[in-house]
Amino acid sequence: MESLKKKTVRGVAWSTVDRLSVEGIKFLVMIIIARKLSPSDYGIVGMLAIFIAVSDSLINSGFSQALIRKQDRTEVDNSTVFYFNVVVSLLLYAVLYFVAPAVAEFYEEPLLKPVMRVMCLLIVITSFAIVQRALLTANIDFKTQTKASAIASLVSGAVGVYLAYHGYGVWTLVYQQLTNNGLNTLLLWLLSKWRPQLTFSWHSFQGLFSFGSKLMMVGLLDTIYNNLYQLVIGKFYSSSSLGFFTRARHFAEFPASNVTMILQRVTYPVLCTIQEDNDKLSTIYRRMLKLSAFAMFPILTGLAAVSYSLVDMLIGEKWHEAATLLIPICFSMMWYPVNSINLNLLQVKGRSDLFLKIEIVKKIMGLSILAATLPFGVLIMCYGIVLSTVLSLLINTYYTGVMINVGFIRQMRDIMPTFLVCVVMFAAVYYVQFLMGSSWLSLVVGILLGAAIFFSLTYIFRFSELEELFTIIKNRNGK
Repeated sequence: MESLKKKTVRGVAWSTVDRLSVEGIKFLVMIIIARKLSPSDYGIVGMLAIFIAVSDSLINSGFSQALIRKQDRTEVDNSTVFYFNVVVSLLLYAVLYFVAPAVAEFYEEPLLKPVMRVMCLLIVITSFAIVQRALLTANIDFKTQTKASAIASLVSGAVGVYLAYHGYGVWTLVYQQLTNNGLNTLLLWLLSKWRPQLTFSWHSFQGLFSFGSKLMMVGLLDTIYNNLYQLVIGKFYSSSSLGFFTRARHFAEFPASNVTMILQRVTYPVLCTIQEDNDKLSTIYRRMLKLSAFAMFPILTGLAAVSYSLVDMLIGEKWHEAATLLIPICFSMMWYPVNSINLNLLQVKGRSDLFLKIEIVKKIMGLSILAATLPFGVLIMCYGIVLSTVLSLLINTYYTGVMINVGFIRQMRDIMPTFLVCVVMFAAVYYVQFLMGSSWLSLVVGILLGAAIFFSLTYIFRFSELEELFTIIKNRNGK
């Protein structure tokens, strides 16, 4: 068990380096590029997000999670998944290539036709590295993935900045992503020892697909739903409105999705090894929930509080409308790690069937909220996302309570103290920032004030999460 603990700690460390370095580079590049491009440029690319995301879900078909979960995977399993991914990606690209004119007509945006035909090459490129990435994750080897991701992000970022400053417009975003995915895939092949064998087994395919297909359906539902807002906004509002929405969501997703990804990438393969021990699962899950809330709640409530100063300073006043949308999106995304951790349990327990059923229920509920808020503008739609997230949390925590006796009430008792502290922090920072004269001053004062309030209150009330953080820092310094 000690070796597993060390492996987990090392995995968390490298996964953190991977996500923060790679996404940090992408975030900085986005800030530079956004100053040169228009909201409409981002809106055009945003219109294609649902097609690429759905294709990725179909290619993967849940096989990545199936390979990671299977403790006795063979080379036949790995090769079967590889060839399936590649063949499906080629078929999907052919379909998307021929429907590109119809998509452009649907959005009434002629430029979408050539952009879609080039950008959808991402689907084929990504399919060649899915197995390598899954096997590295199963072995909790994030060091190799970090090398590939960091180099690809640096090179593609440089390409993107160059193109943006030389007037390439929307094609800047297209070529930047193609460079990133292409180089990342190439490096994973060079750094990974695994190579596909000339074999394909229907027996292996059926075994993996029986588990992975449920996750594929969940992934499809989640992908379609998450990108549906972009499709609807792009169709019923302007490309600029979609650009504001995508930039606001990108700001909120940067901390939320990265912290969640760090936790999931490491804990899923580790927890699969103790999937039958409910007591250990319960203990670890409660600890994960508390720590994730302690990390994410102050970051996202703080981001919401300084949204206007931050957006104006980083990407310019032309993006001011994105700051308004950022506030409700932050309050929605702050619950993302909590929801993800709850759903992770169903995968660990092998209940992909139950995973699919509850996702169907939640998506029907979410679509109803989307339809109800659509006529009232993009801002009201964003507040609808908050409502949908909270209702989803109620559903997710019910099944966690059934399986390991960590339901909604117990989870709220664990994380509500952190939430209340963050509400106090948000109120203070939000109103104080408007007293300052400049974006720089507002941002600096807001960050310092928010940090002071959060850490003071958590120290006064002796939050165990803060004590654990100090212990980790002390131990690291002691080494």
